[in-house]
Amino acid sequence: MQQAQQREGGERISWARAMIFAIGFFFISAILIGQLPSYVFIQVTASSLQGFETGTFSLGLVCLAGFAVIQVIMLLFDPKPLIPPGILTVIGWILAVAGLAITILATTTGCTPTNHACNQYFPTAGTLWNPLLGGKVLWFQPGAVDFVVVGLTLLTVGAAMVFYSALAKQEMRNPDRRDLGTTPAIRWMIVGSVMLLILFMVFYTYTTDSGLGAQLTPDRPFFGQKLVDFFVGIILGAAILLAAGAFALRLHYLMRPVRKRTMAGLYAIGALGLAQLGVILLLAWFIVYPLIAWMHTWTFIGLGSFLTTCSKSYDIPGSCSFSQDAGYLVDTIVTMGFFTALMAAVWAWKSNRNLVIIGGGVITAVIAFSALLVHTAPDSPGVPSGQFFVGMMLCVSILVLASIWTAVSRREFAVVGENNLGCLGMWLVFGTCLFVYIAAFGFFSIPGFPDETEPNIPFAPGGGLGGYNAVVILLILGVLAAIQFYFLTRNRYKV
Repeated sequence: MQQAQQREGGERISWARAMIFAIGFFFISAILIGQLPSYVFIQVTASSLQGFETGTFSLGLVCLAGFAVIQVIMLLFDPKPLIPPGILTVIGWILAVAGLAITILATTTGCTPTNHACNQYFPTAGTLWNPLLGGKVLWFQPGAVDFVVVGLTLLTVGAAMVFYSALAKQEMRNPDRRDLGTTPAIRWMIVGSVMLLILFMVFYTYTTDSGLGAQLTPDRPFFGQKLVDFFVGIILGAAILLAAGAFALRLHYLMRPVRKRTMAGLYAIGALGLAQLGVILLLAWFIVYPLIAWMHTWTFIGLGSFLTTCSKSYDIPGSCSFSQDAGYLVDTIVTMGFFTALMAAVWAWKSNRNLVIIGGGVITAVIAFSALLVHTAPDSPGVPSGQFFVGMMLCVSILVLASIWTAVSRREFAVVGENNLGCLGMWLVFGTCLFVYIAAFGFFSIPGFPDETEPNIPFAPGGGLGGYNAVVILLILGVLAAIQFYFLTRNRYKV
């Protein structure tokens, strides 16, 4: 009886912490079994497979980059550095500088008012080397390789190497392995990234980079736009750096006291999850055009016409894409795969809680960088730009969510106050969830990606705050949710 009472007391959790966990799982579920399968379906069934090719290339590199960062953690902290941290510091700086150089060169050289892509993609329309199946380089169509994605991936992995090498050096000097919790440095990094994100949202609400560039340099509007893009990129890049630093440091502190119980699970997430998925995605990027050319010839019970669609009989596979039926099959596979993983996490919550918490945080960070790297395409001339910047905005917001989620995971089942929920507490829980839900609709209506789902709430870049738009909804509902959440945490209601 006494053991049962102790276990019951240890399972207590405040409603505020429970709500943060629920919101985190809700957003992960919405993205993994909602948004991401929809994105895959759209790219698979588009009139051109160029989007599918660049999308699988980006997602594959994100997964492999996540695996590389996990390998760095394993080499430095399981349980002590297997190689000197200084070596990884040097390698990290080389990768970071090379990635930054590739990104800058790809977005600033070769740019003209009619070519916003600059030198971002390879091969180009004029490239020709051993063409096969109507491709430019072998069977690859124009734009198969995105140098911005390559540069940002190298930059991220290099920065992670430098960051974790510095932490490893500090631990070699200091034997303290306690979880320091959410330190002031973590709090200020989260606050700083949120403030920079708000600054961008205000800018994007009242103007666009093309509009402001035309005002700054009326005689050379394209130059002005590139100048604005440079400064906006610095602001959002700093926001991503701060949010990623807060998440990485908080995850490091969270794992430090229990590394013997978490390192194996972390390696499994990287080796059996991210690495395998990354290889599959890169294989899909590499063979999609030869595969669809082969599938188009299938005559068995009409599978070729059932799975593929080609608009020009003389341009195969260049004019081919997967049919709607093939898209439904792929969508089902992707959705069921992620749904099974989420249900497995719910099942493993009691028996292996550390794995679920660590895995949830890592997957959230991978989703954040995926949101950035699948939206690097430049905007067409004459169209208000912002796709890449909105991708950076989404990356910051998801990283902040991951940071907050890991911040409350330190004592997620600590004994709290004995206040029962009551009528007022029920309204605070229900009202806060409702406000967060509607405010999230406002936030995710800000991106105006033309090839994805339509926004739920109207928003026009540069239109200001007048009228009914997504930013107004986000501000009003976000403030109301924050007020109610404050009173919910103050009363320390228990579940």
